[in-house]
Amino acid sequence: MPSVLDSSQSSATVLTVAGATLMPEPSGALWWPERELLVVADLHLEKGTAFARRGQLLPPYDTAATLERLAEALRRRRPRRLVCLGDSFHDREAAERLAPEARALIGDLAATTDWVWIAGNHDPAPPSDLGGRVEEELVEGCLAFRHEAAETGGAGELSGHFHPKARVKLRALGLSARCFVGDGRRLILPAFGAFAGGLDVLSPAIRRLFPEGFEVALLGRRAVYRFPASQLLPIA
Repeated sequence: MPSVLDSSQSSATVLTVAGATLMPEPSGALWWPERELLVVADLHLEKGTAFARRGQLLPPYDTAATLERLAEALRRRRPRRLVCLGDSFHDREAAERLAPEARALIGDLAATTDWVWIAGNHDPAPPSDLGGRVEEELVEGCLAFRHEAAETGGAGELSGHFHPKARVKLRALGLSARCFVGDGRRLILPAFGAFAGGLDVLSPAIRRLFPEGFEVALLGRRAVYRFPASQLLPIA
């Protein structure tokens, strides 16, 4: 199995997918320095209001928190292009529920970069009036960007959809966190959204996509940490 996660001499975790050198961030964003391209997955904007409409009251701050983190990532990297890998909006009506401040912030951010909204299963038709452009999939250089991993092939593929999480044992304690998961051919990004849940990378839905094994890059507060699948524990 090719190694997907290698630690550089500066201790920064580096991911290699189909020859492209990528840098995962603790926020869950992914930076492709060669192309000045930033990638995020599964923002799930307005998930809180979607739950509130069904009587499940959650603090209505998820969209603001998610956009604040995204704005910080954009300020830090100043990318030529931003790719959102689908499910940026929690449902088809989510954009209509955006607060004016959130709508204005998205517009301001979209004016600073080539913003690409990839269609997802929650938002098969992302709104076109917020700035940026909508694509079903995107190919740049050696990489293909789509919402959900393809059933076959997948070489050079970046996707989201599954909200991967992993659990490891450290100093007799079990620690679980969102993570990147890949095998050097394809990579699944963690959900970026504040209220997005997670699926254990040991679940069949994810494992079947990596028949030769995989590694994860676990998100910490200030760094990203590499673990082989053999060191992972099931999430209870």
